Amino acid sequence: MELGSFAKAAERLGRSTSAVSAQLKKLEEQAATPIFRKAGRGLALTEAGETMLGYARRLIELNDEAASAIRDVELEGWVRLGLQEDFGEAVLPEVLGRFARAHPKVRIEARIGRSHELAERVLSGSLDIALAWHDGTTLPYSRHVADVQARWIGPAKPVAAAARDGEALPLVVFEAPCLLRTVATETLDRAGLAWRMAFSSPSLGGIWAAVAAGLGLTIRTDIGLPANVRALAPGVLGLPALPKMALHLHQKDAELDPVAARLADILLQSAREALLEGAETKEKLSKVA
Repeated sequence: MELGSFAKAAERLGRSTSAVSAQLKKLEEQAATPIFRKAGRGLALTEAGETMLGYARRLIELNDEAASAIRDVELEGWVRLGLQEDFGEAVLPEVLGRFARAHPKVRIEARIGRSHELAERVLSGSLDIALAWHDGTTLPYSRHVADVQARWIGPAKPVAAAARDGEALPLVVFEAPCLLRTVATETLDRAGLAWRMAFSSPSLGGIWAAVAAGLGLTIRTDIGLPANVRALAPGVLGLPALPKMALHLHQKDAELDPVAARLADILLQSAREALLEGAETKEKLSKVA
């Protein structure tokens, strides 16, 4: 489900497509219920499949924790971690919990910040690793993690927030400089739509509060959205399509020490799980639209 096809899963596992297909067929027989259903040219999960996937993730997570705890039982030291604010709320608690359970002797110093700040801190050596949107800054040791769709975000309860009859679209944004702020304004400019800054804040909490109150729209991704806001379905309110955001893992050195490497592994796994949950939200959003 993470890779989107049997063939890609088989390639990742180093097995044949037929072997992966046969194994999943056996799983369906053991469960005595279909796990997959046809969805266009591909496959989607049935309700039973969604339930099984949740348990599968927990089983794999526990297996990995057990293996790393035994292998690195004496792992000690400290590591400095940076996270984009969206991931700070959606991923950081999970990462800290998993890492601390397996490596209680390691000290973690975490910083939540914006893309440009995190990149600068990795370059200066004050952070060991950082997960952030790629803002064009070239770092010597950086790897692409995923491309994540940006979305227009509005309040959970519908309000008239679109630009109509020449009225400027009210925007809720971070204080400059901000990558997503720039993406929002440039996208609207290219579409020939008027906009105005209705509210700015230095914190993500302030952004969510203003959007929930109906002051305007913002752009984020499906990751870590609180219950009082929602991602708008594509084309709603006549808003232009937004680009995808490149998510990168920056690291201070070409080769991470064992402590930082282990934390990076857990961070990437948790981030991919959050991204997959976001993709499931997108599918539900498309059905509603």
